[in-house]
Amino acid sequence: MQMSPNDARTIAQAGMAALKGGDPGSARASFERVLAGGVADASVQLGLAYACLALQDQGGALVAVDAALRLEPGNVQALLFKADRMDQAGDARAASMFYRAAIGAAPNPAQLPRELQQELARAQAMCERYAQQFDAHLREQMARACADLGAESRRFTESLDLLSGSKQIYYQQPKVYYFPGLAQNQFFDPGQFAWLERLEAATDAIREELLAILDEGAPFEPYVQSQSNRPSKRQDGLVNNPAWSAFHLWRNGEAVRENAERCPKTMAALAEVPLTRLKGRSPSIMFSLLRPGTHIPPHHGLINTRLICHLPLIVPPGCALRVGNETRECEVGKAWVFDDTIEHEAWNRSDQTRVVLLFEIWRPELSLAEREMVSAMFDVIDQYQGGRGEWSI
Repeated sequence: MQMSPNDARTIAQAGMAALKGGDPGSARASFERVLAGGVADASVQLGLAYACLALQDQGGALVAVDAALRLEPGNVQALLFKADRMDQAGDARAASMFYRAAIGAAPNPAQLPRELQQELARAQAMCERYAQQFDAHLREQMARACADLGAESRRFTESLDLLSGSKQIYYQQPKVYYFPGLAQNQFFDPGQFAWLERLEAATDAIREELLAILDEGAPFEPYVQSQSNRPSKRQDGLVNNPAWSAFHLWRNGEAVRENAERCPKTMAALAEVPLTRLKGRSPSIMFSLLRPGTHIPPHHGLINTRLICHLPLIVPPGCALRVGNETRECEVGKAWVFDDTIEHEAWNRSDQTRVVLLFEIWRPELSLAEREMVSAMFDVIDQYQGGRGEWSI
């Protein structure tokens, strides 16, 4: 039987009192009773997390705080709690993300209790400490990596300054990594890419394989997916939403063999393409599906050492892509290459599904040595604290 809101509030208050009074066992029992009554909110889950922590139940504390963040992703105290747990677990990258999320979610400091202001100041100090440790490690390791490669690049050296925040980025706005001196192009001239015409010529064969996949009902996964060890993404309702979905042939630098083997003509058509190669991250190759009425809001990509390519395969009227100040209507078999670190958005205003072949390539301006240095840098980043390089395009 579901508990009444008044009873839930009374029991939750008793739990908070027990927690403050140094009786985490009673507090936990109260919060779990509210949960069993089916009327819990984020504050009850967070109270349970603190009770579990006091009882040295780390697993229960993480389960409870994750539940709180699902209910209220911007809860500052829950974000700080999760950040502290990630720090204690030795995952500095995740801890830093949650500390920064807490700082970003907090209102004007003057509106906050003094205790919470102090906690946010501590979070800022932790982020600065992580940044200093990471910067020192990265520069030391990259000095060795560049020496081993026998190469040097002024632009690459400047890119480390930009990565560390000692220099400011202008124009392109990648979320993770900026490589200086690259052209500020929105869409690229297809004549720059000798392989593009041959890819377009294979459109019918690629489309045939896509249609077979759709006819078989093969699963397309939501493109934006939540992760319990990262702050929730805010993508205007697209998190875990099949409205924007993908059928991956390659994902995070590895072939999805079952899927790729179903599309031999597609993979053959991509054989000459200079795909981005970053261990654990790239390439990613997929059929990207946008359901009727779906709008991907304006956003920026992660790194500007790559370009994104679309080959439209199923295109009803009313489908387009805007990059910067230029909007292009999709046309079957007409590929384009664009810089996703410039603000862009896409939409399907029709009553039918739109599908494109989507993949990523190296920026043509990068030398082979610079590509190797960028790849080596991300290897160092992913080795730091045993992190994983997964990301989304």
